[in-house]
Amino acid sequence: MARPAPSPLLLLVVLAGALAGGGEAALLKAHFYRPSCPAAEAVVRDIVVARVAADPAALPARLLRLFFHDCFVRGCDASVLIDSMAGNTAEKDAGPNGSLGGLDVIDTAKAVLEAVCPGVVSCADIVALAARDAMHTQFGRDLWDVQLGRRDGVVSSASEALSNIPSPSDNFTTLEAKFASKGLDVKDLVILSGTYISSQHR
Repeated sequence: MARPAPSPLLLLVVLAGALAGGGEAALLKAHFYRPSCPAAEAVVRDIVVARVAADPAALPARLLRLFFHDCFVRGCDASVLIDSMAGNTAEKDAGPNGSLGGLDVIDTAKAVLEAVCPGVVSCADIVALAARDAMHTQFGRDLWDVQLGRRDGVVSSASEALSNIPSPSDNFTTLEAKFASKGLDVKDLVILSGTYISSQHR
């Protein structure tokens, strides 16, 4: 009997682990906030678990997708959360990001952490933790380690989102180049492409 195909969500987890360190992996470390905000990881997890319980079918995938779209532009720096301003259209308002979800979960976690330890925990780390913790609710265990210590970006451009985030209309050469620029290979490209196609037919 043929083995069942891995779920699209599980395949995406493979890539989440690859992106989790961003381009600054050497500067990140486990339990980065233990001295400065010991409750940081628990706060994010508690909020994510509660919110996923209310929306278990959609929210985990939304938080994982938010993490991917953030990391594919300028690294995992939360630049996808920055609002557009006069004279600049931010990543959040680029076409590929128009349907992103889970932003309110990040906002809630950030607000709680600002009350507990103001100015300490970056939004970039919250996004990374939220994606990991959302997957924990689906699979019952942490599927990758989240190294912490990211700093939030201050630059956010819709044009950069359009040029970096993989598009269904990109040809193979373009996709290969986009993935290679993030330290991902053709195998990663095939996994993500297959996952996208599968998710469209569920």
